[in-house]
Amino acid sequence: MNSYQTDAPANRSSIPSSIAQGRVIAIGRHLDPASVLAIGEALAASGIHAFEVTMNSASAPEAIGALAARFGPDELLVGAGTVLDEAQAQAAVDAGAGFLVMPHLDERLVEWAVRHEVPVFPGAFTPTEILAAWRGGATAVKLFPASAVGPTFLRELRGPLPQIPLIPTGGVTVENAPAFLAAGALAVGMGSWLTGGGDPAVIRERAAAVVTALAAYRK
Repeated sequence: MNSYQTDAPANRSSIPSSIAQGRVIAIGRHLDPASVLAIGEALAASGIHAFEVTMNSASAPEAIGALAARFGPDELLVGAGTVLDEAQAQAAVDAGAGFLVMPHLDERLVEWAVRHEVPVFPGAFTPTEILAAWRGGATAVKLFPASAVGPTFLRELRGPLPQIPLIPTGGVTVENAPAFLAAGALAVGMGSWLTGGGDPAVIRERAAAVVTALAAYRK
């Protein structure tokens, strides 16, 4: 059993190995389904094996479906982000999403994911929100926006709440990602710095730089 899961209830989904071992979730927003496979190829080839496609665009389910059809979960685990309600969650899972990420804590949505046995990472910022998310059945908790508080805040949270795996997201770059992992993060979510330009060649270069920077923390 993963060390993060020692106090987990039986119905809590396990942390996917692509995240627990790779320590990075790439985040893509407003992706063109025609170019999403090239971005996925760039990430996987560089050693990043988890890719979150946000649901705040009409083409997101199509992009998730294309990625899920092309890659196995060990090569590139595809998930859905910015999931705001059960309809979006269902659409993402139907398209092939292997995990769900939220910018907020909606306990009903967490319960939906638990019931459907889908790993779920709700967003939270305060100790109260983080603990509520964990008690509700979250697989891990997305600390968002992480850049507003930095690695020191995460380290302090880990003192009283060591059992809760945290994924800092929002403003994470190659410069601060190692500090977040050193502070005790399970993984980091990387969006605009990594994938914002949409150029597969640049994404490949940046992904490789991140993997090198985090080599000491990868399992």
